[in-house]
Amino acid sequence: MLIEAQDAFFLARRSRKDSPHTTAAYRRDLAGVNALVAEAVGQEVDRVGLDEVNARVLREAFGRFADTHAKSSVARAWSTWNQFFQFCVADELVFGNPMGAIGRPRPAPLSPKPLRGEGTPEELLRAVAGGVRRARAPWPERDLLVLALGLVAGLRASEMRALRRSSVVGRSGERRLFVHGKANRERSIPIEVPLERVIESYLASCALRFPVARFADDSPLVLGNDGAGIGRGALDYLVKSCFRAAGMHDKVPAGANLHALRHTFATRLAEDGANAVEIMVLLGHASLNTSQNYIEATGSQRRAAAASNRTYRALAGLTDTGDGSAPPVPGR
Repeated sequence: MLIEAQDAFFLARRSRKDSPHTTAAYRRDLAGVNALVAEAVGQEVDRVGLDEVNARVLREAFGRFADTHAKSSVARAWSTWNQFFQFCVADELVFGNPMGAIGRPRPAPLSPKPLRGEGTPEELLRAVAGGVRRARAPWPERDLLVLALGLVAGLRASEMRALRRSSVVGRSGERRLFVHGKANRERSIPIEVPLERVIESYLASCALRFPVARFADDSPLVLGNDGAGIGRGALDYLVKSCFRAAGMHDKVPAGANLHALRHTFATRLAEDGANAVEIMVLLGHASLNTSQNYIEATGSQRRAAAASNRTYRALAGLTDTGDGSAPPVPGR
């Protein structure tokens, strides 16, 4: 049966130690197409045989799936089903992988979505530190920490929520942030004294807000208003309300929100001369191509590369008059 084979697929992946987020995404990708496969063969999902899921059925299912989903979602679902059938072939549950007969859309290349406006990050931080966000229980120290983790450490929402108090290590001036990222990839991000102070101020505010709570090394770093680890929805709402309160909602690209902070971090790295490898390490990208997109978006390295052409030195000698003005045009 199809469902039994998928259960075996997830059991086999346990040794890979996928993150809960990755496993949930795989389950959604399989379940979303499962229902369409069942309709195509005229069976309930739990009665569909694996041998019934052939190229014709999958073409119909993915065609209908593509009608209601973005290219990126279809491409991700295709990848998940391709991995599932690779497992089935390896386990001799089927003789071949039918996904080769299913067209896979090419997702659009990453288009960075940083905050608009050169001074927007600094203005946002100042506004939030000043307590601009109105709430029933204002907590500017926590709000500032969240924005700083996005803007100067480039963390994703899931990575912020996974942080523990023990994630901040090292002596003052040499501290680092250990981040648990996508697909269980871990990375270490150097943090400078200004972020250290933000963290220290935030931790002091936690002690005042929750005087009877006992925080351990494995306690969540970023807390919600109830003293427990902040939830996904609450974190998203916090960032959105900070933008609104600071009057900057029009400077956030549509659909970006917290990710706009991460994209701002990456874009500024590229503008300031970081190479693709450095960006990949700091942001925890799996592919160098993803990091390269930030450099291509800024164009600063391409300008620097063009300017390094030694012919420019000869050209400068022909055009430099010594007083900063252009040379006279011959014949005038």
